[in-house]
Parts: sequence; C-alpha cells; structure tokens
Amino acid sequence: MGEVDAATSSLKKERDRYVSMAFCWGDLLFELDRDLKIAFAEGAVQAFFGKTAAQLRGVSFRDLVMASDVPLAGQILKAVLKPGRVHDRPLRLKLANGQAQPVMMSAYCLNATDAPIFLALRRGAPPSAAAAGGDAVPPGRAFADLAASRLYQMRQAGEPAELSLVSLPGLEGLQSRLAPEGAEAMIGEVDQVLLAHSVGGDAAAKVADGRYSIVHPAEIRAEDLARQIEAVTRKFDVDGIGLAVETATLSMEDAAGISEEDLAKGLLYTLGKFRGADGGGASLKEISANMTALVGEAVAEVNHFKQVVAQRDFYVALQPIVHIATGEIHHYEALCRFDRAAKESPFKTITFAEETGLIHDFDFAMARKVVEWLGKFPRNNDRYRVAVNVSGYSIGKESYVQSLHALLRDNDWTKGKLMFEITESSRMSDLDSANAFIKSLRDAGYHVCLDDFGAGAASFQYLSVLDVDVVKLDGSAVKNAQKADKGRAFLSALTELCRRMGVETIAEMVDTPETLEFCRECGCNYVQGYLFGKPSKEILDFSPLPQINLFKNGQKPRR
Repeated sequence: MGEVDAATSSLKKERDRYVSMAFCWGDLLFELDRDLKIAFAEGAVQAFFGKTAAQLRGVSFRDLVMASDVPLAGQILKAVLKPGRVHDRPLRLKLANGQAQPVMMSAYCLNATDAPIFLALRRGAPPSAAAAGGDAVPPGRAFADLAASRLYQMRQAGEPAELSLVSLPGLEGLQSRLAPEGAEAMIGEVDQVLLAHSVGGDAAAKVADGRYSIVHPAEIRAEDLARQIEAVTRKFDVDGIGLAVETATLSMEDAAGISEEDLAKGLLYTLGKFRGADGGGASLKEISANMTALVGEAVAEVNHFKQVVAQRDFYVALQPIVHIATGEIHHYEALCRFDRAAKESPFKTITFAEETGLIHDFDFAMARKVVEWLGKFPRNNDRYRVAVNVSGYSIGKESYVQSLHALLRDNDWTKGKLMFEITESSRMSDLDSANAFIKSLRDAGYHVCLDDFGAGAASFQYLSVLDVDVVKLDGSAVKNAQKADKGRAFLSALTELCRRMGVETIAEMVDTPETLEFCRECGCNYVQGYLFGKPSKEILDFSPLPQINLFKNGQKPRR
C-alpha cells in the first residue's frame, strides 16, 4: 500500500511540476472539469476579471470569453478532451470592463474519461492575427484560407458559423464630407465592429472600399451587425444621416461534404466576384447562393484557366516604353489578352490566377509566347526588345524558376531582346531569395525592371535590397504627384534617388501631354501610356509612334 501511495504522490508532484511550468509561461492558469467549469484558478485573475480565484470556482470558462469567441473556445476544448493538447491558439477574454483581451491559449488533458483540462493563457495575439481594434485581415487568398479554416473547424465541432458579406453603398460620398482624420476614425470603428463579432477576433476582411466579409457565429445575425455599423456612420456624419448598410449571408447548410481546400476555393471565388476587377464588384443579390454552387463555380473556373494555359489560348499585346527626350522606343511591355469574350478582363483573370496559386504556370506560358514572337524575326536583328511580366508569387516557385532558366538556356539568342518586369512585388515573402532570382537573370544577360515603385513605403526597402536595372513608377503615384502641392518635389526626389543608384525610371499612365511634360520636369528617363497608343498585337500600330511631335528632337523610333 505504501508503494502505491508513494507512486501516487510522485505522479502528483510530476503533474504539479508540469502545471507550474505552464503557469510560469502564462498570465493565467485554469483547471476545468469535464463540463468546462473552473475548478482551480491562479494568476492575474483579479486584474483580468475583477474577481478572486475563489469567486471563479464553478463558473463556466465560456462566461470569461467574448461572446463571438465562445464557439471557437468550445471547438478547441472539445478537441483537447479526446484527449490531447493545443498550443498557442488565439482567443479573446472578456475583461471586467467588458473590453476584449487577446490571449494565446495552450491546453492539455491526460485522458478521455475523467481527467481535468489545464489551461495556460498569456496576453497577446499571434503576429498574423488582427486583434480587435486593429486592421482587418487583407483580402484575397490569405483571408479565404483563414475563413475556410474557421468555418470547417466550427462545423467539425458542431458549432455553427456563417460567412456574411457587408456592403456600405455611398461610403465614398460620406467620406468626402468628413475631415481626413474623421473618415479614418470612422473606418477604424467599422473594422472594430466586424472584428469584435468575428470568430477568433481576426476573421474579417476589407474586400474593397465599402465592402467587407466576416465569419461569425450563427447566433450573431448579419442584420444586427448592419445596425451597429449604421450607428457608427451616423455618429460621424455631420448631418446625422449615415449610411444604409446591406448584408448577405451565404448558406452553409449543404456544405457538409465540402473539403476545407474546396471551401477556400469557393470563398476566394466569391470574394473575387464581390470585389470586382476594378473595385466595382457584383451586387449582394447577384452573389447570393449556397456554398455548394459557389464551390462548383470556383472549381469550374480553375479548370477552365488551367485549360487556357495548357492550350495557350491567349495572345501577346504590346505597348511601347518611350525615351522621354527623343521619342525613341526603348522596348515594349508584353501584356496578355485572352481569346475568349472581349468583355473578359485580363486584370480579373490574372488576379484570379495569382490568388488561386496558378500564376506561375501562366507566367511561364507567357514567357514562351514572347520568345516565340521574338523568334519570328531574324536572330541577328535587335529591332525589338520585349519585357515579359513575372509575378512576385512566381519568384518563390522553384518549378517556375527552373523552367524559366531552362527556356533561356535553350534560347540564348534572346539576350538583349528579352527583359523581365516583376509585378505584384508585395507578394515576395523573401527579399533575399527574390534578389537571388533577379541576379540569376542579370548574370544570364537579361535586364530586370521592378514594377509599382512608389506605391507604398515598402518600395524603398525593395530598392535597397533588389539589384534591378529599372524601376517603373506606379501610375497612381504619378497622378497623385501631379495633384499634390509637393508632388513635383516628391517625384523628382524619387528619380534622383534612382539616378544615384544607377537605376533608370519609367513613368506609367502617361495619357496626356501635360503628364508627359510633368514627367520630363521630374527627371524620368522613359514614359509609357495611352498617349502613345493602347496595347496592340500589331507592332505596326506604333510606326510611326503616335504623338511623336511632342518630342523636342522629333527623332523617329528605332526600328
């Protein structure tokens, strides 16, 4: 008997040591019974909840969690009861003042019959999660994956959750009536409403201006969220009118047989329709459908795009990049156009390819297409140089990098004729790896251009790390520089910085003589835009160059 008592005592000491280690890790430690009621509490209990540990005994742990996170907490703890353990799961506790406190929770349970659950919680949220009061998760594939994961996990745990779309018609007009700081504060409060009611406190995203998506527990009605957002807009509106908010909730009733991967595809497809290629997406009524139908549409769209790439059912349209002083065409940018209905937006299709992870296949097909186009001309003739686009997504895809270099080795005559332009540079997750890719192209004899420069603060980091030959000044940055009082100085500083680094500059969206002259005064090397013609598959459309009379020297473009 004494040996049994000694063994039991030893096990208890081991358990207590394990619990002590967990407590050292966290701000709070709980022991829960099988009904998830608190049997033991320790740590900063009074600071969090305004109660003593003794007062919390017998209280359901769910009562300490923000209402919108209760289903998520239930799903996590049910998984632990099997038994098992979880580590660093985001959750929000409800403080004594009613505010949300993001925490990271770890939990474990030793057996599936009668063992308690031990919880350790510490303040803070994971770097990738947006806590309540912060910014909504960026739209696109990241949010679709997050939303699918939340919906799938909740369904598996028997805790119903839904995805709703929220639209704020007239938001732009209301923002124009507010001071900039007021408009920013209003949007911040809209974000807070959505994040506070989302599952996990991070499952909400801005899809486009005035358009949002949120994963929320089924008991939270989208109409109630709309009323709260309407109250926020009335508070900031000087006329006290505010906006009438529209919502639509996607039916998940028949989604039981859908995998998490296919669910993410369906959500990505839905969010793309809601956003639209130019921000003017489909109406909520047009999108309303059950999830099975939307997943089916998404899978069909993916398969269709794969077929387009495999059959190379697209063609190359060219647009000239022109020397700003002489009007000489330096090279052409190769842009894709699809052979299906003319109304189909290339931007929409490319965005879909990027978000669904298919863009690297398309980028390679486009490179092959441009090499074939160049091959129509004598190989000892450098009359035409063409830049082909490479998405920031593709750079991180080893299969694409290897296939591209194999293509270049097999066609080394393209040196001096083929260039590369990196688009969607914000998608590059590893700048050192991206620079290694750029250097490999330059070492092989090909020039590299960085697109979208000046569109954000990260551009300067890119320029400091990436060894490129040319940067393309983002069209919106050029337009905004023309409007702002300090715009000329800003753009001039950008071009001077590039000049000192030995990097040439191209200004895009040059559509008027006034913009051309502005770019000259700011020191740009080259220009591109509708002023010199829209993209065309007919190279002779640029011979002679439209508006050649606008160049002082009036030189003919190189042929």
